[in-house]
Amino acid sequence: MRAAYASAFDADNPLAALTVGDRPEPTHPQDDWVTVQVRASSLNHHDLWSLRGVGLAADQLPMILGCDAVGTDPDGNQVVIYPVVPTPGDPRGVSILSEHFPGTFAERVAVPRMNLLPLPDGLAATDAACLPTAWLTAWRMLTTKGRVDEGESVLVQGAGGGVATAAVALGVALGKRVYATSRDAAKRERITALGATALEPGARLPERVDVVIETVGAATFDHSLKSAAPMARIVVSGATAGHEPKVNLRRVFAMQLEILGTSMGTPQELAELLAFCAEHEVRPVVDRVVPFSRIEEAFARLHSGEVFGKVVVDHTA
Repeated sequence: MRAAYASAFDADNPLAALTVGDRPEPTHPQDDWVTVQVRASSLNHHDLWSLRGVGLAADQLPMILGCDAVGTDPDGNQVVIYPVVPTPGDPRGVSILSEHFPGTFAERVAVPRMNLLPLPDGLAATDAACLPTAWLTAWRMLTTKGRVDEGESVLVQGAGGGVATAAVALGVALGKRVYATSRDAAKRERITALGATALEPGARLPERVDVVIETVGAATFDHSLKSAAPMARIVVSGATAGHEPKVNLRRVFAMQLEILGTSMGTPQELAELLAFCAEHEVRPVVDRVVPFSRIEEAFARLHSGEVFGKVVVDHTA
């Protein structure tokens, strides 16, 4: 079957480590696994890190990439794949598809049957394929960890990427006042179009916020602390611009701030996200949809750093 996979590692030029070609059909490591015919998938920065050799070892190559997908199960049902699978031998006890088990950038992928959620009516496969990683992470940051229902305002640092842009769109859909920062003027215009107040990095906010969505790291963390209201929650799921920020602990205890780490979400949270998007007609921010025959272009677009939202791969085109 046709697939896109890591055939080598290249820390400086990850695109050079990407190969598109034939791979064997999926196998089932356990009886409760099934094969899904993939209809649509989406890229995450995790895929580029895999090509750089982060999280993979040489003896795991070649590894089919991709975490997110929508497809058709053996019974003909349209399903969304939850990408976290039980993984004996991994210190976490679980892994994401494309770490230990082949991923979703292929004609077919094997997953545990319990990882399949129904695709809601009215939600396109190319939209739903954006949700299981980046949008699920943003949903958990806002709801489970950030407890956004207890507050009225949100700051999203570094909007433009998948998680941050999802947090903007979801925060607005949840009825919150959303502020978002970006260095890029064009991206600030698009943030404004989503219903948020766009600001340059480090800009003073009109108010202190109840929840901060932090995926940038050291470059923005001091601003996150200064922008947080008393009892606010600063939720961290990434550190793209440095993982060792200086933290003013006096502000943390004086303002009674919570700094919370998170990653991904649960199958139940994904089900809640799917239902929310279907009921409230929330659709993911899609940078572009690329046919699988041109998946190399999708990787190049993500690697360019110019994306706003998700890059989606249509496996039916």
